[in-house]
Amino acid sequence: MADIAGERPDPDALLKTLDDAARQAVRGKLRVYFGSSAGVGKTYAMLVAARAQAAQGASVLAGIVETHGRRETATLLDGLTILPLKEVAYRGHVLKEFDLDGALAARPGLVLVDELAHSNAPGSRHAKRWQDIEELLAAGIDVWTTLNVQHLDSLNEAVGSITGVRVWETVPDEVFDAADEVILVDLSADELLRRLKEGKVYLPEQARHATRNFFRKGNLIALRELALRRTADHVDDDVQAYRRDRAIEPVWRTREAVVACIGPDADAEYVIRSAHRLSQQLECDLHVVTIDTPRAAPTPQAEQDRMQRSLALADSLGARTETLAGGDMVDAVVRYVRRHNITKAIVGRTRATGLQRLRLSVSALLTAAITPGWLWRRHSFADMLAAGCPEIDIIRLGAPPLPASAAPGRDPLTLGRRARSATDDRNGSPWAGYAWALCYCAAATGLSMLAFPVLHQTNIVMLFLLAVVGVALRHGRGPAALASVVSVALFDFFFVQPLASFAVSDVQYLLTFGVLLSVGLLIGQLTAGLRLQALASVKREADARSLYEFARELSSALLPEQIVASAGAFVHATFGSRCALYILGLDDRLKLASPAADDMPPLESALAQWVYDHGQPAGAGTATLSNSDLLYLPLKAPMRTRGVLALAAPRRSLFSHPDSRRQIEAYATLIAIALERLHYVEVAQQALVSMESERLRNSLLAAVSHDLRTPLTSLVGMTDTLMRQQSTLPPDIQDTIRAMRDQAQRMHALVVNLLDMARLQSRDTPLRLEWQSIEELVGASLAAMRESLAAHRVTVASLSYLPLVECDGVLIERVLCNLLENAAKYTPAGSTLHLHAAVHENELRVAVSDNGPGVAPGAERRIFEKFTRGERESATPGVGLGLAVCEAIITAHHGRIWVEHTPGLASGAQFVFSLPLGTPPPMHPETL
Repeated sequence: MADIAGERPDPDALLKTLDDAARQAVRGKLRVYFGSSAGVGKTYAMLVAARAQAAQGASVLAGIVETHGRRETATLLDGLTILPLKEVAYRGHVLKEFDLDGALAARPGLVLVDELAHSNAPGSRHAKRWQDIEELLAAGIDVWTTLNVQHLDSLNEAVGSITGVRVWETVPDEVFDAADEVILVDLSADELLRRLKEGKVYLPEQARHATRNFFRKGNLIALRELALRRTADHVDDDVQAYRRDRAIEPVWRTREAVVACIGPDADAEYVIRSAHRLSQQLECDLHVVTIDTPRAAPTPQAEQDRMQRSLALADSLGARTETLAGGDMVDAVVRYVRRHNITKAIVGRTRATGLQRLRLSVSALLTAAITPGWLWRRHSFADMLAAGCPEIDIIRLGAPPLPASAAPGRDPLTLGRRARSATDDRNGSPWAGYAWALCYCAAATGLSMLAFPVLHQTNIVMLFLLAVVGVALRHGRGPAALASVVSVALFDFFFVQPLASFAVSDVQYLLTFGVLLSVGLLIGQLTAGLRLQALASVKREADARSLYEFARELSSALLPEQIVASAGAFVHATFGSRCALYILGLDDRLKLASPAADDMPPLESALAQWVYDHGQPAGAGTATLSNSDLLYLPLKAPMRTRGVLALAAPRRSLFSHPDSRRQIEAYATLIAIALERLHYVEVAQQALVSMESERLRNSLLAAVSHDLRTPLTSLVGMTDTLMRQQSTLPPDIQDTIRAMRDQAQRMHALVVNLLDMARLQSRDTPLRLEWQSIEELVGASLAAMRESLAAHRVTVASLSYLPLVECDGVLIERVLCNLLENAAKYTPAGSTLHLHAAVHENELRVAVSDNGPGVAPGAERRIFEKFTRGERESATPGVGLGLAVCEAIITAHHGRIWVEHTPGLASGAQFVFSLPLGTPPPMHPETL
C-alpha cells in the first residue's frame, strides 16, 4: 500500500489490518434495513431484494418474516424457502420463535431474520434475536434483518421523551455499528399516515389507537430525523474506513468537523469555548489538540496547570482531546486533520502587549520607509496550517476580551458609545495626539539620520511627509499641522547647511521649506477629513447595529419586566446613561416599572405625568423645566402613548447633541412599540379566554337545559293531572299541589330561556321571519302570561293602526312575555302595567312600563347581562336570564332594547325595544 504522506507505515497497524481482513473473510455479512418507525416498508424492501438474489441463483432462506397481516408483504414470500418456526412452551402456552439450529443445519447463503430487536421466549438459547444473528454471522452465513430507530440503545430514551412511549426491546449500538451495510428505508410523515389510514400498517382498531398515541405527525418527523442522522453516522464511519484503507490524505468534505488548536497561552479556554459554540451551531464533532514539542528546559508549572485546565474544560464540553507529539507543530496538526477528515480548524490570537504594539509599529514604519514588505513578513501558525492543508477552512479568532475591570468599555453593546467618543478621546487625552505627533517627527528624524548622507535630502523630505501623513491618519487635523511645522524645523536644523542651525545658506531651501509645509498641511487636512468620514461611518454603523440589537431583544420580550431590563442594559451600554420607565397600567395610570438605580437623580413623578399627558419631552435639554437632571421622553406608539422614559446622562451635552437625541428618541420609539405589542397580546389573550369561556358556558347551558326539559315537562303534566283531581283531596294537599305546579312552571320557563340563549348565541338555528301583526303578538303574550299577571292590572294602548313587522313571531312573543313577567316580579300586587307601541322614524317601538322601584342609575346596561338581576334580587325568584334573552332576540332582528324611567312617574321603569320596519307585501282583499 503506497504511503502518500511519505511516512513509513506502522507495522502493528498493518498486522492488525491483515488480521481483521482475515476474520472478515470467514464471517458472514450483516445487512440492516433501517427505518424511522413501523410501516415505512423495511420488510417489504428486504423481501424485494431477497427475491432478486434468489432469481440470480443465491440460496435464500426466510428464517422469520413478520408480515403483520399485510397481503402485499406476504405475497413476496412466494417462491422463497421458508424455515419452519420452532415451538417453545412457556407457562401453558406455545410460542413460535426463530429456529436457530434449523438455520445453522440448512447452511444457506443468506438468511432473512426480521425484527432485530425482538426478545426471544424464555427457554431459548439466546435472550435476544440479535444474539441469534451473531451466531449465524460467526458461522459464515449472511443475514439480512430490519430495525427501527427507537430500538437503538442510545436513542431509546430520546425517542421516549419525544413520543411519550418507551420501547423496552433494544439493540446495542455496537451491533448496528458493526453491520456491513445499512440501508435506510425512508418515508415522509404524511405518506406514512396515509398508509396507516388505509390499513397498510395495522388493523383498523390498532391504527386508530396508534394515530392517537405514537403515530403523530410531529413524532414521525422527529423519528425520521433521528434515523437519517444515525444512518449518516454509519456512512461516515464507512467513509473513514475507506480513506484509511486507501491511504487517502486530502480531506473529503462529506461532514463537518471542528478542531481547536490550543497551546499553553492564556487564550486556550477562549478558543475551546468558541470552537464548542461553532460545533453546536454546525451540529458536528469537536476535537481539541495540543502539541507536545520537545524543549531543552522543562515546561513551567504555570503553563502545565493552564494546559490541564484547558483540557479538562474540553472534556467537560464533550470534545475529543489529544496531545500530538512531534517537532513540527504544523505537520502534526495536518496529519491529525487528514486522519480524522476534519473540515474546520480554529486557532487563537493572543492580545498584543504595549511593548509588542510598539515593536509592530516600528516594524511597520521601517517596512514602509526602508525595506520591501516580504523581508518583514512573519508567517503565523494559521498561515502555515493553511499552506500545509489548503482543503480545510482556517478560522482565526479575535483576541479574547479583557476582564471588565481592565476594559470597562469592551462590552459589544458599547460600539456606539466608543465610536461616538472616538473623535475626542481616542488616545485618552486631547493633548496625546500632539505628543504622538512629536514622537512621529522624532522617529522620522532618527531614520533620516541613519540614512544620511546615503540618501539625498529630497528623499529625506519624503520620510518627514510620511510622518505627517501617519499623524493625520491616526490623530487628526491639529496634530498633523504641528507635525508639518516641526518637520520643517527638524529638516532645516539637521539636514540643511549649516547643520545644527536654523540658518539657511541657500535661498532655494526656502522654497523647499514652503513646499514641505504646504504639502504637509494639505495632506494632513485631506487625511484628517477622510479619517473623520471613516469615524462618522463607523459611528452610523454602530448606531444602526445597536438599534438592530435592541429591536431584536425587544421582539422576544414576553413580559414588561423583560422590556425594562433590556432598555436599562442597552441604554446604559450605548449612552452611558441610567434610565427608568413609567409604564401605563391597566387602570390607565402611570406606574414606575422598576426601582430607579442608586446612582440616578431623584425621579419626578409629576413631571413624568405632565410628559405623558401632553406627549412632549421635558427636563434636561428641552424648553420645559430644563434645570431638571433628567430627560423625560414620551413613549409614543402607533395607537397611543404607552409610558415615559426617564434618562440621566453622564453629561448634559448628550441631550442637546442632535445625533444623540435622535438615537435616544429611536430607542424610546422601540420601547413604546414593544409595550404596545405586549398590550395587544394581552388583550387578544383575554378576548380568547372570554370567547372560550362564553362558548363553554353556552355549551353547558344547552346541555343542562336539554337534560332538564323532559323531566320538567313530565312534572308539569303530572301536576296538571293532580290539579284536575284536587276537589277530592284535603285543602293542605291542594296547596302543596298548586305550589308544585307554580315551581315546575317557573323552572320550565327558566329552561326555555336557557335553551333560547344557547340557540341564539350559537347561531345554529336561523330566524323564521314572517310578516306579523304586533297586535296579535301582544294578545298571544297576554294570554300566555294570564296566571303570572293575575295580581296585576295591564293596560294596552290601541295597536290596530300599526303596520306589519317582519320578525320571528315565536321569539318576539317570548320577548313580550319576559318583559311582562319582569315587570310583574318587581312591582307589588295590584300595580298597573302599561303596554303601548308606536312608529318612530323607520322602526317600530314597543314599550312595557311599570311603577316599581325602577333601575338604579348606572345599571341601565348591566341589567341586560346574563345572570344579572335588579335591586330586589334577594326576594325575587329567578336567575337573571330574561332580559339577556330579550336582548339576544332583538339583536338577532337588528333591533335595539333599552330601559328608561317611566314618563310622568317619580319611580318605575319602562323597557323599550325597536324592530326595523320594512316594506310589507301588498294585501289582497279576500274573495267571499
